[in-house]
Amino acid sequence: MQAWRVLAPSPIAGRPLRPVELPTPAPATDELLVRVRACGVCRTDLHVTEGDLPVHRAGVVPGHEVVGEVVGMGTTVADHHIGDRVGIAWLRRTCGQCPYCRRGAENLCPNSAYTGWDADGGYAEYATVPADYAYRLPDGYSDAELAPLLCAGIIGYRALRRSGLEPGGRLGIYGFGASAHLTAQLAIAALHARVFVMTRAAAARELAGALGAEWVGGAADEPPEKLDAAINFTPAGDLVPVALRALDRGGVLAIAGIHLSDVPVLHYETELFYEREVRSVTANTRADGREFLTLAGRHRLAVSTTPYPLGAADRALADLAADRVNGAAVLVPGS
Repeated sequence: MQAWRVLAPSPIAGRPLRPVELPTPAPATDELLVRVRACGVCRTDLHVTEGDLPVHRAGVVPGHEVVGEVVGMGTTVADHHIGDRVGIAWLRRTCGQCPYCRRGAENLCPNSAYTGWDADGGYAEYATVPADYAYRLPDGYSDAELAPLLCAGIIGYRALRRSGLEPGGRLGIYGFGASAHLTAQLAIAALHARVFVMTRAAAARELAGALGAEWVGGAADEPPEKLDAAINFTPAGDLVPVALRALDRGGVLAIAGIHLSDVPVLHYETELFYEREVRSVTANTRADGREFLTLAGRHRLAVSTTPYPLGAADRALADLAADRVNGAAVLVPGS
């Protein structure tokens, strides 16, 4: 099968991602074999490829926003069928035994494993997934539209929950890529939020306005009124104090990325006083994924995608790194 491997993590301009021919993987006894129909291109893939995240599997095939068709399964799988459309996401396995798993916080499991980091992912024609970690997908979306929901959407949903935004609240969003453009829509539809977007790309600002943002400005601009909650979707640590200063008293900033550049020294009185909070977001639980996909089925989200053939995965990542992608880049094998 056609696939891409990260041969040696380095800046994307040095072509660390290379095309290869691999045998079709065989599913383990508890796994599904999935023919990939679409795979989203996530900024986490860029962090894996460029080495911002440490190597967990040498020569890994990236990709963890996979939509595909079940074409095979292990001997112990009982609740899936050949031909099912399923989703493969970032969280691949947890131990189920540690204190975090037992209390419902499997996203904090120290023995967790991740698709496209610990195991080969969806930058390929076929992929495997443990059956218990595969998602049922809502109707009414194309394969390419569903792919970004499986990380951008799910992580955005967890970030929204971590922000503590109440119905009708004022939400600030920093950065407006794949995750942010889905989260903004969900906040407006499900919470009737007032959304304020701060982002540097002109095309992203235009998209934010079209999707219902009340106000749109530059990445470090001050919104016209104080915010009840904010989410930083960018990898830029220097936006953390900017976002904290924009919060009202008691406001919460959630940081959605898996990688963040260094945060400048914070000034207590102007950025943290009056019980402002900073909360990180670490992966997601399967419950988060199921809840989000149910909401996505109930509230039809407009998913902005830029398709690429599987053979152009390196170009898709380079475009993402250079902020040339509006919405979400999606690899479509066979296109």
